[in-house]
Amino acid sequence: MRNTFAPKDPNKQEANKYNSMKQILTAGVIFAASIYAPLAADLNTARIDELTGLKGKMNEKEGVYRVTFPRADVKVVVDGWTMPPFMGLGTWAAFTETKSGAMVMGDTVLFEDEVNPAMSAALDNGLNVTALHNHFFFDHPKVFFMHIEGEGTIEKLASAVRKVYDTTKAIRGPNAKPAESFPTVGQTPIPEKNSITAGPLNEIFGMQGESKDGMVKFTIGRPAQMHGVKINKDMGVNTWAAFAGSDGNAVVDGDFAVTEDELQPVLKALLKEKINIVAIHQHMTHEQPRMMFFHYWGRGSAKDLAQAVKGGILVGGLLEVSSPLP
Repeated sequence: MRNTFAPKDPNKQEANKYNSMKQILTAGVIFAASIYAPLAADLNTARIDELTGLKGKMNEKEGVYRVTFPRADVKVVVDGWTMPPFMGLGTWAAFTETKSGAMVMGDTVLFEDEVNPAMSAALDNGLNVTALHNHFFFDHPKVFFMHIEGEGTIEKLASAVRKVYDTTKAIRGPNAKPAESFPTVGQTPIPEKNSITAGPLNEIFGMQGESKDGMVKFTIGRPAQMHGVKINKDMGVNTWAAFAGSDGNAVVDGDFAVTEDELQPVLKALLKEKINIVAIHQHMTHEQPRMMFFHYWGRGSAKDLAQAVKGGILVGGLLEVSSPLP
């Protein structure tokens, strides 16, 4: 009679366990491949190459097609060392298939005089700009990185990416040396003594500005929470604009605090009025709602600059008024 209570072979148990795990892993790999393979197959990579003017590379595992090129047209020195583009000066855009078409994400290496034209090209052609910042210290010339994102057809996305790249090429083509200031054609130097008249700006913003030594500053808070604690204007969740110079020859700089949904329309509103965007980033973590911050700089008459900033504030819903004052 068979002994049904005989001890089990531990080696055989381990072998069975190993085979079971191997089968599970194999099934997982096959499943993942079944997801990514059709996505990769549906991306018209030849068309992406044609539209962007670049030759990309497919990551079969992730189903992502990526085009890239080095910013080798300008010599960049970081901390006294000439940096090869391989060390972080590569512009790229990556495409992946979605249920409704495709998604693109990318990072664009830009010099200061290229940033706002490139940003306008991106926004005007249906892309979102999600960040603008530096990656280095003590870099000459200064290098900035603009992150982009978009969804739609391959035709739309790849064409938009190409327009961003063509914009930078058009700027660098005539002059390989990046400019060291914003365009000043027709502008006189900003007066060293500030003499901004606060009254007209108070009327435009519908609030009393803070005045100091001929300068005027307006600050608008918005409520949020972080770690369950209420935060607002004086904790740093604020939009502000500071004016200096004279009434007819002024400069404005400041910061916008916007939600993720507000970021793109407010950027467009300011760029339309020739206000330069100089940074886009976050200031906090774990805040609710999530806040994005962007910094800006503009030149012109004080009233015109105030109206331009006011337009962005209205788009962001930060003032309870219906339209800018005439």
